[in-house]
Amino acid sequence: MFQIIHLHSDFVVINKYPGVSVHKDDQEVMLLQEVCQSLNETQLYLVHRLDKMTSGLLLLARSSHAARLLSDAFAQRQVEKYYLAIGCKKPKKKQGLICGDMVRSRRSAWKLTAGKENPAITQFFSAAGENGERVFICRPRTGKTHQIRVALKSVGSAIVGDPVYNPASHADRGYLHAYGLRFDYQGEQFSFTCDPREYDFTGTRWHQTAVSNAIEQWFTPWQLTWPEL
Repeated sequence: MFQIIHLHSDFVVINKYPGVSVHKDDQEVMLLQEVCQSLNETQLYLVHRLDKMTSGLLLLARSSHAARLLSDAFAQRQVEKYYLAIGCKKPKKKQGLICGDMVRSRRSAWKLTAGKENPAITQFFSAAGENGERVFICRPRTGKTHQIRVALKSVGSAIVGDPVYNPASHADRGYLHAYGLRFDYQGEQFSFTCDPREYDFTGTRWHQTAVSNAIEQWFTPWQLTWPEL
């Protein structure tokens, strides 16, 4: 369900497995409860969320005070977030900025529009994957629901295995991974990466040669020269 990446007196960083909800699903035990039990904690606090299909870095606060500080940092866009994804085909553009308002489409889906009233903003680079697929590193500058999934679909490369935005794609998982986090907390800077190639449970495609070569280019995501906003 998860692996511990880092323990701090005020927060915990975990690597969430794909297919695990941060909320309670049916008869499943809530993720936070599992983490609490493993650390012998009475309570942990979610300060941001990952979709059920998304694996990777999730930050949990160990007190209400820390939760408030960290939640404020996310709300004020002071936390750098980086994601890896595998798209189904070559996108309309290989790198740049994806920007537009997100509106409800059908059921649980969203779509990107040309509007800019309250836009979702995503910077990205891409590289060739295997068998015509595409590897992406994305930096969302806003925190909209399904933002990266919708953004990549809008440039013609919906995520492999995404049950909502690419239902015709059959894979062992939806290939979106929370790869990096960087933020300041009480005067100290913290940087974390979680390489999906280091784990078997993150999916087979991360281990493909072309995908691995792309990840090597992006090993320190905050040092990349990101497209201008």
